[in-house]
Amino acid sequence: MKNLKILFFGDIVGRPGRAAVTKLMPAIKKKYKPDFIFCNAENISHGLGVSQKTLGEMMDAGVHAFTSGNHVWDNKAEIEKIFSEDKLPLVRPANYPDGAPGNGYKLFEINGQKILLINLMGRVFIKENFDCPFRKLEKILDEFKNIKLSAILVDFHAEATSEKNVLARYFDGKVSAVFGTHTHIQTSDAQILKQGTGYITDTGMCGVKDSSLGVNIEPLLKNFLYQIPSPHEISTKGICVVNGIFAIIKPETKETVKLHSIQMEVEVQ
Repeated sequence: MKNLKILFFGDIVGRPGRAAVTKLMPAIKKKYKPDFIFCNAENISHGLGVSQKTLGEMMDAGVHAFTSGNHVWDNKAEIEKIFSEDKLPLVRPANYPDGAPGNGYKLFEINGQKILLINLMGRVFIKENFDCPFRKLEKILDEFKNIKLSAILVDFHAEATSEKNVLARYFDGKVSAVFGTHTHIQTSDAQILKQGTGYITDTGMCGVKDSSLGVNIEPLLKNFLYQIPSPHEISTKGICVVNGIFAIIKPETKETVKLHSIQMEVEVQ
């Protein structure tokens, strides 16, 4: 059975992030020849949640699926429609309490191989009261124990590096990869764990380089200096970083056999 090539882009922030990924996608696809491409989309619509238009834009660029996080709800009217219609390949963290709109995981079939994509949310330093991500992931894996899967991919959207690290090691050998998101800063610890799970603490972001997590510096500086909340602003152009991670997964064992991070830059006008 053919190895699966997986490409994941970190949090895409607003129009410049979308434009940067779109601009570099042909070269990235030529180099890596990915079978399955997904990205974290919770900031894809001007840094405020998602929209059908922005998700469609990235699907046109070649993205197959989207994960998210706690900011997926920021565009309330759009997200309610997206989740109610369930026509777009978007998941939200699975450990939201039962009854929350949307799905926390989806099964995709690529060239006859089944890929299970799971989204989880961390709890450390997070204000919402989420269910336990460890127990939720165990429950999901149990649900699919009798289904022949070629890869199990987890986007763990969390603040604390310790929480991401421990979850990945607890599920080492049980999932193909745990890719951390949320902090928008790519970490330098991309690795394959002892039992074959690919891991990185944070995949990074796709957005304006001269920024704070993709957001303009000036309003944030006023916030830090004077403790007065200021609305976030995102530039429409500039040099952008495109952070991601590439993995090759052996479907017979679902283990990652190759893994490395991606760091690229491109100018967006």
